[in-house]
Amino acid sequence: MTTSLNAKVKLNNGVEMPWFGLGVWQVEDGDEAKNSVNAAIKAGYIGIDTAAAYKNEKSVGEAIRESGANRDGLFITSKVWNGDQGYEETLAAFDATMEKLGLDVLDLYLIHWPVKGKYKDTWRAMEKLYKDGRIRAIGVSNFQPHHLDDLLEDAEVVPAVNQVEFHPLLTQNELLDYCAKKGIQVEAWSPLARGLLFDNEVVTGLGDKYGKSPAQILLRWVLDKGVVVLTRSVKESRIVENADLFDFTLTPEDVTALEALNKNERTGPDPDNFNF
Repeated sequence: MTTSLNAKVKLNNGVEMPWFGLGVWQVEDGDEAKNSVNAAIKAGYIGIDTAAAYKNEKSVGEAIRESGANRDGLFITSKVWNGDQGYEETLAAFDATMEKLGLDVLDLYLIHWPVKGKYKDTWRAMEKLYKDGRIRAIGVSNFQPHHLDDLLEDAEVVPAVNQVEFHPLLTQNELLDYCAKKGIQVEAWSPLARGLLFDNEVVTGLGDKYGKSPAQILLRWVLDKGVVVLTRSVKESRIVENADLFDFTLTPEDVTALEALNKNERTGPDPDNFNF
């Protein structure tokens, strides 16, 4: 059971990553991003997830410095965007990300999407950055088992993390099993399925049972599945509420009941059919 906001999971290279973090997708650069990150750090969050494509890395870096938090106590993730994939392109993109963040070392760097014909060269560049000590762990995002099989044919470093869309409408059990066998930690984006389950009777029933909101029930389910969770908000009260998950755990029957809601339904793009 994940029992605190500071709890961490040990990745396949020994680096420890927080089970719970703040994502800043669709958070506007400037005061909105800075206020969101500062509110999260104030609330005790130690994981912050951004990406070049979010166009708010500069504000995230500024917020980290303004917060006064010990840098070594935080876990910062960013991602290389699709248009920057390729060997030399990734090295340049990483330098740009680090300049915006104002960091010397990044905790986790991910390939944002599996761009066909490019992600292997991208991975080679990330392996170099990892071996040079500029990144503590490297991973992927939105990779399905066949993408990972292809990557691992030539990879020298097994991805530490695979960040994917994950919620009770999209349980991805095959992917979970695959990653467990390969020692790859799964991390969830869109764990609240964009609110599609907030009125679901199973979710609201569990909310009544535990005295928790639908969002808290869904976030706890992700954790109880052994998946790292990212949540997003620009409201301080919601940021605090989302992290109030560590005084209860779901029973195996509760977990199964939520899993039974699966429809293999995505709220975001399909990793096998995207064109951006």
